[in-house]
Amino acid sequence: MSTISVETLELLASKICHDLISPIGAVNNGLEIFSELGPDAGEEVSELIAHSASQASAKLKAFRLAYGAGGADGNIKPADVYTAIEDIVVYDGKITQNWQPGDAIARELPPKAFCKILTSALMLAKDCLPKGGELAVSNDGEHTFIHATGMDARAKEGVQACLSLQMPQEDLTPALMHAYVTGLLAGHYGYTIETDQPEDGLVRFTISLPDF
Repeated sequence: MSTISVETLELLASKICHDLISPIGAVNNGLEIFSELGPDAGEEVSELIAHSASQASAKLKAFRLAYGAGGADGNIKPADVYTAIEDIVVYDGKITQNWQPGDAIARELPPKAFCKILTSALMLAKDCLPKGGELAVSNDGEHTFIHATGMDARAKEGVQACLSLQMPQEDLTPALMHAYVTGLLAGHYGYTIETDQPEDGLVRFTISLPDF
């Protein structure tokens, strides 16, 4: 089992802060305008604050599922994962989900941390769609498949090396941290994740489930 260095933890913190700084900054800017103009700030400022606060909340919910101990709770279901990802993608309007919670796994009782790993993999798949597209989930009983389909769909260089923990930690960047931490968590809980590109415009992530 690979250990994680202090520098790698710092990169993870940088990645989380980078993802949150924009919506939280927008909330702060909106509040500053309100403090200066009061009711004259207008409805657009209220909408900006509400929109940005919802964005930040959605990202925090997904981070909690992916990185926090609560994501391994057996009470978390694929429906919760669907909602968490939907709350993120709905704001940019470019990505849609085309799957139902029952598509994610055939087992009546999912293995421990399944929803944590599913959340993490869907976040990786979302990042493969720079021009928007569709996320779909299916399974064959022993594997869960995530398909990211869209124009110019592609995984970042180094993602597979990160998922298999073959990427030296000194070569990691904030952009690759989610993939590396996903690989660490998958290995810890007995999963493996692989990615490939079967055809142009399609990136596939394959989650192999634990035997237990």
